[in-house]
Order: sequence, then structure tokens, then C-alpha cells
Amino acid sequence: MAVDRLPPADTHERQLTGLDALELLPAKRTSFGLRVWRHAWPMLTAVVIVLAIWQAVVMAGFWPEYVFAGPITTFGDLANKVTDPEFYQALATTMRRAVVGFALAVLIGLVIGAAVSRVRILRAAFGSLITGLQTMPSIAWFPFAILLFGLTESAIQFVVVLGAAPSIANGLIAGVDYTPPLLLRAGKVLGFGRLQMYRHVILPASLPSFLAGLKQGWAFAWRSLMAGELMVIIAYQASLGEQLAISRELSDSPGLIGTMIVILVIGIVIDMLFEAANTALRRRWGLRQEQ
Repeated sequence: MAVDRLPPADTHERQLTGLDALELLPAKRTSFGLRVWRHAWPMLTAVVIVLAIWQAVVMAGFWPEYVFAGPITTFGDLANKVTDPEFYQALATTMRRAVVGFALAVLIGLVIGAAVSRVRILRAAFGSLITGLQTMPSIAWFPFAILLFGLTESAIQFVVVLGAAPSIANGLIAGVDYTPPLLLRAGKVLGFGRLQMYRHVILPASLPSFLAGLKQGWAFAWRSLMAGELMVIIAYQASLGEQLAISRELSDSPGLIGTMIVILVIGIVIDMLFEAANTALRRRWGLRQEQ
């Protein structure tokens, strides 16, 4: 009768060592240029398709050229615009408002989210209110903001903060809710107080959800800012929203579409920065292999 024999101890150790080597083998990295091309060609293809559709619609003649300008006319006007110092003044004003408003929203959202996520009474009292504020259209706040602050930058910043802070707070609350209980017990074993628990355990564990909340908060802040600059035009302060309004009043289709393209490009660039931060976080946590 045949009896199965176990492999010798040294053979078994060699097999385990081989498996460990396979697990620890670093992923093969491709060149930087190839990685850039892999990310760039889908976007370039999408741009070409959009431009082709745009030109086809213009050639179909649904609207006259002065109402719906074609890509050649629009980009020609945009090329002239980027040589104008006023364009950069408008861009600087808009980005300053965006950065200041978003920074205030992050600070307020972080404080509110941290408090609501850990205090049950506050969660019961304000949890649904935060979600309600998040779903409320930002444009609905502007009549109230103008009534409070007049046609000033404070009215714009007020709505930007209200548009972004609830999303940031909800992102942090969701991250805290999904913090593994094992980590919380480990923090208690180590003797962490409430602030230390937040700093060393809860905040690092909630980073993915918090980062998603920041990204969504930026989207709401950017939309609120564009709406605000269209409604609240301050004298002697050029902005991208003001240029949109002026182009609309003058029926300047190339200028209007060109400014919209600039706003779109800024949004895409900021989204790429958030995506880079998300990729770095996933790589640090071992959730993304090098390509």
C-alpha cells in the first residue's frame, strides 16, 4: 500500500522562500514617457472627437457664425486673449477667490465634520442638515448673500463656502464611520486621548473618504464661484465670470466660448491634481501597482 511522503524540510523551506520572493518581487516599471503617453492619448482622442463634432455642427449651419463660432475662430480669439494683460488679471482674481473660499470651506468642513462624526447628539441634530445644505443649489443662496453683504466679494465667498463645506464635512464623517474598530481598540490600548485618537488613528484611516469629500467640495466651490462672478460683478475687478457676462452682452460668441474653455481647462487641471493625490495615497497603502 502506497503511503504519501511529505517533502523534506529543506525542500519545503525552499518552496516557501520561492513564494516569498514572488510576493516581494517589485513590479516592473515602465518608462516615464510611456506612462505619460498611456494617460495622454485617451484625452487627446477625446479632444479630437469633440473638435470634429463641434466643427460638424458649425458646418451644418444650425446657427449663424456670430451666434455659434467654430473652433478655428474661437481658438484664434483665445490666442489673442492670452496676450492681453487683462486676461491674466481676471484669471488671478478668479483663482484667488477660489483658493480663499476653498481654504475657508476646508477649515469649516473639517471642524464640523470632526465634531459631528464623534458626538452622537450633534450627529442627530445636524447630520441631516449638513446633507440638506449639500444638496441645496448654490445659486439659491445668492439673493440672500447679496441682501446680507451687497455686491461685494464677501457675498461671493459666503456662497462658495456654503457650497463646499457640507461636502467636505460629509466626506470626513463617512471616513470616520468606516474606520475599522480594530484600529480604535488599538488606539485605546496605546492610551490615546480623544485628540491623539483623531490625529494618529481616525484621520489617517479616513483619508480616502476625506479626499473624495475634498474633491467634491472643490467641484461645488468652483461652480458656486462661477455663478457668483456672473451675478456679482464688482467694478474695476476683472474676473472670468465678468468676461463671460461681457461677452454675452456683446454677443461675442468666440470670446464667450473661449472663456468657457479656459474655465473647463482649469477644472480638468485641478481634477488631475486630486487624482494624483489619490493615486499617491493608494500607492502608499499598497492598493496600486506601479505601471
